[in-house]
Amino acid sequence: MEDKTAVEAALFAATGPVTVEDVVAATGLPTASVQFALRDLKREYEERGSAIVISKIGKEYRMVLRADCARFTDAIAEPEMSGGTMRTLSTIAYNQPVLQSRLVSTRGPRAYEDVQQLVALGYVSAVPKGQTFELATTKKFADHFGIGSTKKADIKRWIESMAKEGRERGTNLYISIYGTDKIF
Repeated sequence: MEDKTAVEAALFAATGPVTVEDVVAATGLPTASVQFALRDLKREYEERGSAIVISKIGKEYRMVLRADCARFTDAIAEPEMSGGTMRTLSTIAYNQPVLQSRLVSTRGPRAYEDVQQLVALGYVSAVPKGQTFELATTKKFADHFGIGSTKKADIKRWIESMAKEGRERGTNLYISIYGTDKIF
């Protein structure tokens, strides 16, 4: 079996992000072979326009669906959250850190339930700040969406690029990722 095939199988089977060391342990391959295979797979997927991409955040890798291909899975995959909750998540991501009180004034009282769900899913952190909470996205958020970074500016740029792609395609796919009409 080719080294690249073993690495690809390990990534596919992983239930979350994995390090090079995790893949070495799973495959028994040398570190250099795993590193080369990861770079090669990432390049191959990008060159052929695959629906799958290999996302790297820090030292961790994950196989994820390319964001612009999500619309093809809607009829098959059950959504993890409602459109409203996704809009709340995107509003937090775009404006982070954001106070929950400010979010509620923009999104309405349903934001309280949305935030509870997003914290439970691990996509948002809520740190007490006075009478409210300061909300921000987590590494799990960046991993799940294949953003490739946890930096605020990179996340904002990713959201804007997804919104632009959606407008160019004439779809509203990215409207729920981009956020509400009322970004503060």
